[in-house]
Amino acid sequence: MIAVSDAVTRLLSAAQTPSRAESVALDQSLGRILAVPIRAPIDVPQADNSAMDGYAIRFDDWRGEGMPVSQYITAGSQSQPLDSGTAARIFTGAPIPPGADTVVMQENCEAMGNSVRITASPVRGQYVRSRAQDIAAGTVIFEAGHRLRAQDLGLIASVGIATVSVFAPLKVAVFSTGNELAEPGQPAGPAQVYDANRFTIQAQLRTWGFDCVDHGVVVDDLAAVTACLQAAAGSADVIIGSGGVSVGEEDHIRDALAATGSVDWWRVAVKPGKPLAFGRVRQTPFFGLPGNPASVWVTLLILVRPYLFRAQGMAETAVAAVPQRALFERAGGSREEYLRVRLEADGIALHPNQCSGVLRSAGWGDGLAVQRTAQDIHRGDTVDFISYSSLA
Repeated sequence: MIAVSDAVTRLLSAAQTPSRAESVALDQSLGRILAVPIRAPIDVPQADNSAMDGYAIRFDDWRGEGMPVSQYITAGSQSQPLDSGTAARIFTGAPIPPGADTVVMQENCEAMGNSVRITASPVRGQYVRSRAQDIAAGTVIFEAGHRLRAQDLGLIASVGIATVSVFAPLKVAVFSTGNELAEPGQPAGPAQVYDANRFTIQAQLRTWGFDCVDHGVVVDDLAAVTACLQAAAGSADVIIGSGGVSVGEEDHIRDALAATGSVDWWRVAVKPGKPLAFGRVRQTPFFGLPGNPASVWVTLLILVRPYLFRAQGMAETAVAAVPQRALFERAGGSREEYLRVRLEADGIALHPNQCSGVLRSAGWGDGLAVQRTAQDIHRGDTVDFISYSSLA
C-alpha cells in the first residue's frame, strides 16, 4: 500500500495540462479555470472619487467659516476645477474636482443657501478614494490556473472585461460494476441493492464543473467490463469506475486493465477506500474506486479531486484543513482514516457508524476529520477538519 500523501503526489505528477481552451462570457464562467492570465486594462477607480456624500474642498482653504458652494457633482458626472476658497457639493462615487483634496461628510456640514459651514474640523485627504486604489492598469489580477469564484467575476467585470479564456471542461466517463446493482426506479431483486455510487460521483463531478458521460451498470463479466473500458476511453478524458477492484473471482477490473492498458498502483493506505486502482485504458487515465459507497465518497474527495482539477489546469488543488476540537474518542489504526463528522458549536461530532457501506454518514455531516495512522484521538484533542464546502 502507498500512503495517501504519496498517492496524491503521484496523481498530481501524472496529470497533464489541458490543451483545449475556449472563450466564454463572464457570466458563464463561474467555477471555470483560467487558461490565460487576466490583466487589468484600466485603473480602478479611473479617477479620484468621493467615499461619502458631503462637500469637496481644498484643505488649505478651510478657515472655519462658511464657504460658497461652486459645484454640484453626482456620481457619473464630470467635475470642473474647484474655484479657490469654495466647496463642491459631492456624492459617493462622484469624481473629485481638480484642486480639491478632502471630502467632509454631510453630517459634519450645515448648508446655508449657496454656502456651507463645516461644523467639525476636517482631516486632510479624508474620504478621497484615489485613482487605482483598487487596481492599477497592467496589473495581473488572476494568473492562469485560477478557478473563478463569484467575487472574482465581479473583480473582472470591474476592469471592463466581458469574456474570459478558460479550459474546456474535462469529460469524465462513469460506470459501476456488479450483478447486485439495480437502477433506481426499477424493481430490485431480493439479493440486489440500488446503485448509489454513479449518482454520487456524477453529481459531485457536475458540482466541480466537469462533463459526465454515463456508462451505466456493468455486470460482473470480464468481456463486459473490458468492452465498457474501451468504450469509455473513446468517449472521455478520464474514466471513473466503482466496484470490481478488489481481489475476488468476480472482480474483473485488474484483468480488464491488463488487456486494455496498464495499472500504476492498486492499493492506498486509506480508510475507507483501500482497494483503489489508478491506471490507463489505452492512454486515458482510469480510477477504479471501491464498491462501498462511503469509500467512494472519501476517495473521490481526497484522491480523485486533486487529480481532476490539476488535469483541468488548476494550479493549486490543495485544501487547507482547519483545526477543530474532537468531541469523541477513537483509537488509531494502521491506515490514515477520514471520519465523517459534523461541526458543532464546541467542536466536531463523530457519526456513530463509520463503516464503509454506510452512505448516510457522508450526508449526515459537513466534513471529514483526518485521523493519522496510529493516532489515538481523545475528547478535547485538536484534529484536522476538512469541510465539504472547501472541497466544492
